[in-house]
Parts: sequence; structure tokens; C-alpha cells
Amino acid sequence: MDRFGGAGVIALSFGLAVVSLGIADAAVQTGFAAPPLSAENVRLTAVEAPPAVPAPAAEPDSGPAWVGRDIDGDGAPDFANPTGEAPRGHDAFGDGFFHARRDGGSRPHEGVDYDSRAGQAVVAPISGYVSHIGYAYPGDARFKYVEIENPALRLEARVFYVDPQVGVGDSVALGRPIGTAHSLQARYGGITDHIHLELVEGGRKIDAQTMILARAGGAGVMSGMN
Repeated sequence: MDRFGGAGVIALSFGLAVVSLGIADAAVQTGFAAPPLSAENVRLTAVEAPPAVPAPAAEPDSGPAWVGRDIDGDGAPDFANPTGEAPRGHDAFGDGFFHARRDGGSRPHEGVDYDSRAGQAVVAPISGYVSHIGYAYPGDARFKYVEIENPALRLEARVFYVDPQVGVGDSVALGRPIGTAHSLQARYGGITDHIHLELVEGGRKIDAQTMILARAGGAGVMSGMN
């Protein structure tokens, strides 16, 4: 080996030693010795994005919740909406609110009509016992009503246009089924099918919309729907 060739080898060896010492020093300072790069290491050290979380589906608007007034102060409602639907609005046969005009204004409507669907369950608007089952119209056996009395609260309810599933003398609980809704189309073609509810308190007919209230959107604000 010549003089210059030997010097070159020594210089190369010295340079490699310096590089090795630099890597070792960096490893000591960080406490981590980087593994040699490979496709497997790249895969393992890559940061994976978290799985996308789908946005919650919007809940359908189920309309207002119906809340009965508590008139005896026991903390529980004493009235229930017989169909769970809104009072009947205006149609070709008139309106469904209490004291709406009937027969050209010769008499007032003595109940409140609640929208219904033929065949749906109709529930007891008050608790008590079945005191009578009758016919809505003389000579027409298609349309019946169920009368419920609650002597303790001095309440009476008549629920019209139902096919009864209870009998006279039966005890009924508030909000429990008493029959199914009957369609009125055979007698009043084009009318909004409904259940007619009459409430009597202490012998006086009262507006059911003052006893069965709408809690709009579940917000806790109750209002009548006159």
C-alpha cells in the first residue's frame, strides 16, 4: 500500500467512526434507537384515523304529548285523550270544538271531537265504571257510545262512535282501551272521522280541552287548543 492510499483508508475509517458516534449520541439523548425502515415498520408506525361516527338520525316529530289535569291533587292525571290525536278542525260539517255551532246555530256542540282512524283503539278518558252503553242516534244501531262514571271525582264521560269492548258494570282505568273507533263515512260522507267526547263535572258539561292539554314538543309548556 502506498503512502497516500494508507492515508485515505485511515481518513475513511475515521469518518465512519464519527458518523457512528453521532448516531449513538442521538440515540442516547432521545432514549430511542430508530429501527431500520421497512414496509412493515412504516405500516405499524402509521397513525390510523379513527372510524367515522355517523350523525344521529333526527327523531320524527310525533306531535304534542297530551296531558290530563290533576283535579284531586294526588299528583296523577285524571283525564286522558281518547285517541291521542288533536281536536277535529273545520270540515264541511262544521267544527269539533266545545260549543261550536250546530244545526245553523240552533244548538251548541256539547263535546269535543278528537281525530281518529277507523279501527284504532279508544281509551278511557276518565277512570271509573261503565254505567251505560247506548246508541248515538235513535234507530241506528251502527253508532254506539260508552258512558263512564267516577262518583269520587263527580265526573262522567260519554265516548261516542266506538265499538265497545267493555260492558255495563266493568271497572275501567284511565287510558286503558274501552273499544275501537268507528268510521262515520256511512252516515256523514267526507267528514273527518273522530271520537266525540262529552265530559260532565258535578252535573255540568265542561270543555274537554280545558282538561286535556297539549304539551308541545315535550318542552313542559302546556296549553289548551281552543
